[in-house]
Amino acid sequence: MVKVEIVEEKEQHDSRSPYSSASSSRTSSSVSLSSVGSELDGEESFYERIVALADIVPPTTRQRISDRLGRTASFIKGTGKVVGNLVWIVTTSALLVGLPLALVLEDEAKIVQQEKEMLAQQQGAQMLAPPGSMYPNQPQQKGVTPPGF
Repeated sequence: MVKVEIVEEKEQHDSRSPYSSASSSRTSSSVSLSSVGSELDGEESFYERIVALADIVPPTTRQRISDRLGRTASFIKGTGKVVGNLVWIVTTSALLVGLPLALVLEDEAKIVQQEKEMLAQQQGAQMLAPPGSMYPNQPQQKGVTPPGF
């Protein structure tokens, strides 16, 4: 059998309850609770507080949050893998195809530049040459002859 006793507030002042205050009014309980919270800050770690919050959230809500976070993490991981593969493909293609192509185009640009310089030299020589001669100090050829004759 259980015996129930009614305890008066005056008797609680002698005990060291964190919820009791020096005054007998019930409105000062918020002040005493704030002092209790500051005392617990040093004793309780941040991790323990987060773990204690798990009891507040219902299990179904926790499961939904966990599922959504898991799906989001797997989506980000999969997206990162696909983006990484695309970057790999683009960079290797650029090195294997683009680099040789750029080198060939640069060589061709050099050849075109040399041809332009030779053409400019020929035009300059024709302007200085007397009319009717192709190059100065060279005899004129009468026709086109194949090489070796």
